[in-house]
Amino acid sequence: MNKFVIADPEKCIGCYTCEAGCVNVHQKVGLVAYPRLTITRTSEGTMPVQCRNCDDAPCEKVCPVKAITFEDNSVQLSESLCIGCKMCSLACPFGVITPCGTKPDGEGLISDGAYAMPVETMPDEASLHPLLAWTIGERTVAVKCDLCHFQPEGPECIRVCPTKAMYMVNGETMTESNAEKRARSVAEVFASDILDHYTRD
Repeated sequence: MNKFVIADPEKCIGCYTCEAGCVNVHQKVGLVAYPRLTITRTSEGTMPVQCRNCDDAPCEKVCPVKAITFEDNSVQLSESLCIGCKMCSLACPFGVITPCGTKPDGEGLISDGAYAMPVETMPDEASLHPLLAWTIGERTVAVKCDLCHFQPEGPECIRVCPTKAMYMVNGETMTESNAEKRARSVAEVFASDILDHYTRD
């Protein structure tokens, strides 16, 4: 089964620590310094939204250069292969793949020359959605949650969350969650039947 990170909206305080941690850890390994998750705010609270690593990933199917692959029960994106066509961003049902501009000249690349470092967004682009923004001389690549596969301790967002609102979902946790939901449903039905019985009497 696929695995992904999700947050408990009742515990999330919208502090953006997960975003900051995500940017920092990816920048350290030479990947684009851009958050792979986005804090969403509603009248009911806050919660980070990120890739669900779909089993039948639409982003993988539409990528024309096979920069997106399903590996180790997760969807991985190669920045070195990405051509910035933005097809994956359009296909993603959760809207969690974001195009980001990078330097094309190789400055600041990691030792094997695989990844480009980020550049600042142009002021006149500030009001544009990332899907519409572009700057001459910049190479655009897609960024998405990769579960921090490059570090043994796993996703940085889980590690740095001060309220422990974020956790990994996989086959084991999904089975446990489903069992809890079934038990809760049975208990609610049983309680309702008892209430109806005494109400009728």
